[in-house]
Amino acid sequence: MGKVAFLFAGQGAQHPGMCADLIESEPAAKAVFDAADAVRPGTTEQCLTGTKEELSQTINTQPCVFAADLACARALAAHGVAPDVVAGFSLGEVAALTFAGAYTDEQGFELVCHRAELMADAAEKNPGAMRAVVKLDAATVERLAAEAGDAWPVNYNSPLQTVVAGTEEACEKLDLLVKEAKGRAMKVAVSGAFHSPFMAEAERGLAAYLADGHAPAEPAVPVLANRTGEPYPADEAERATLLSSQVANPVQWVRTLESMAADGVDTFIEVGPGKTLTGLVGRTLEGVTALPCETADQLEAVLAALSEKGE
Repeated sequence: MGKVAFLFAGQGAQHPGMCADLIESEPAAKAVFDAADAVRPGTTEQCLTGTKEELSQTINTQPCVFAADLACARALAAHGVAPDVVAGFSLGEVAALTFAGAYTDEQGFELVCHRAELMADAAEKNPGAMRAVVKLDAATVERLAAEAGDAWPVNYNSPLQTVVAGTEEACEKLDLLVKEAKGRAMKVAVSGAFHSPFMAEAERGLAAYLADGHAPAEPAVPVLANRTGEPYPADEAERATLLSSQVANPVQWVRTLESMAADGVDTFIEVGPGKTLTGLVGRTLEGVTALPCETADQLEAVLAALSEKGE
């Protein structure tokens, strides 16, 4: 059996009723939500009963998805599943670092709440939009984004899916350019141009927060960084820079998955709401297993699959 990776879901994966049955059936998952409620009262209730619109607000999305991500990972760990490496998509990187021991649950939750505030504020001051471009390779999307004006590739999701962020005007121009190139551009339901230069103020605010005694400790499990697709370094200052600059720079997800596969990972478990990352693994790598783990049934399916691989 090859190595196992946990992939922590990011913003956009949220939905009403996240982790509902896992909270009921898995004490380790409930403990995470209890810790979240201690820092931000009402988080569990918001995950369970919040509307789609409420959960889509950045200020709510990030703490709720963080709690769901960490709860799913802790449920797996309680059943003896220990990943060889972890990574998180955008805000999922904070959950990955927390799971790996760089932060306590409370510290990680406080960080993600602060991060959400900074990014929501930056989005309000610098309105923008995002587009998911499919059917075109990354190099083509980079060229079209440059032609569109104030637009930048920000999420390298899979070989034929790249997300672009920029002004609404530039994104509308990009829509036409992508159509002419025989691709497809889809609006992303977000409140800002995340991972772009529009988040520069959020990056500065996060850097100041991390410098004020909140830098990540060295993880006990390798955590691959969004910026590089490589493990977080041993140097504390470098770790802090990677984490703060992440909000205003591209997510190198293809590079992350390829790095894991090259290191012998053949089983990818998506922890948190939805199946987005599971799908991206399938569109990026061949001959690997990718499984979601949000519900009690999915948890059982993951445990069964790992048992079968280990025989």
